[in-house]
Amino acid sequence: MAYPNIDETLQLLKELVSIPSPSGNTEKVISFVEQYLKELDVETSRNRKGGLIATLHGRDDKKHRLLTAHVDTLGAIVKEIKPSGRLKLDLIGGFKYNSIEGEYCEIETSEGKKYTGTILMHQTSVHVYKDAGKAERNQENMEVRIDEVVHSAEEVQALGIEIGDFVSFDPRVQLTPSGYIKSRHLDDKASVALLLQLIKQIKSESIDLPYTTHFLISNNEEIGYGGNSNITPETVEYLAVDMGAMGDGQATDEYTVSICVKDASGPYHYELRKKLVQLAKDHQIDYKLDIYPYYGSDASAAIRSGHDIVHGLIGPGIDSSHAFERTHKKSIENTAKLLFHYLQSEMVL
Repeated sequence: MAYPNIDETLQLLKELVSIPSPSGNTEKVISFVEQYLKELDVETSRNRKGGLIATLHGRDDKKHRLLTAHVDTLGAIVKEIKPSGRLKLDLIGGFKYNSIEGEYCEIETSEGKKYTGTILMHQTSVHVYKDAGKAERNQENMEVRIDEVVHSAEEVQALGIEIGDFVSFDPRVQLTPSGYIKSRHLDDKASVALLLQLIKQIKSESIDLPYTTHFLISNNEEIGYGGNSNITPETVEYLAVDMGAMGDGQATDEYTVSICVKDASGPYHYELRKKLVQLAKDHQIDYKLDIYPYYGSDASAAIRSGHDIVHGLIGPGIDSSHAFERTHKKSIENTAKLLFHYLQSEMVL
């Protein structure tokens, strides 16, 4: 049985993570996805929040499925221009300042100008600051050193940089010979690449889906509400495709597809979870069941907003989530296989 081409998926993933898209500034990556789908002759539309909806019609148009993955990423916004000409940041998304210390970044002005910089502790130099290693990594101590000749707030403003400008982080993407994918923003661009490749296969092979299926490429997941709207009244099953979180006490790894049992929002739909497990068993797909204690998905956002749906969550296992992320092509492949069979299966209700 032919599955979506994993090497193509990885190259697409590399392109996606290389497009800056912090929550609130996702136009470029949404346009990239939109063009990709248009070339496949897929029906698309945008919602007012800036997300993208793609639709593939199935045999049953009275009951719909919806799958979602998000293109928005962690990032930051300029909070203050310091008298020194450096920038104070306000974070976008749930992560810690220590995870971006030393990171290269890009500042994009409202006029579209782009400047590079580095995120550093103010007290970085050990030759000057005795307690450089002990100082807290927080908003007061961390700043952006801009790669321009500036010595004051006025000189920075003369570049066009203002409070509210978006700051994105260098993804530093690498595909290793051993099959690992190292990059920021695998959460959740790995899943976006998976859905796009799946749509491509369905279109190119004229696969007949049992139900009309929508694919929501959301753009506000990292701030909590990307997937809580644009759900058709006919939607019965809603599957979020996002990362599987790894760490102490977690079953998820970098080689299997993670099927979420429960996250911070509560348990996912029991029958859908059992159905996903059975599909994995039937098709020899390596999987792990897991609980993510400090996690919420677009599916849980949809439930919270009052939608009467059957909700689930799966995704590739991602190490060091919201920091220097990594997964393996085996995890991408197992997730692709489960999605492929899920889309052609019968609903649980």
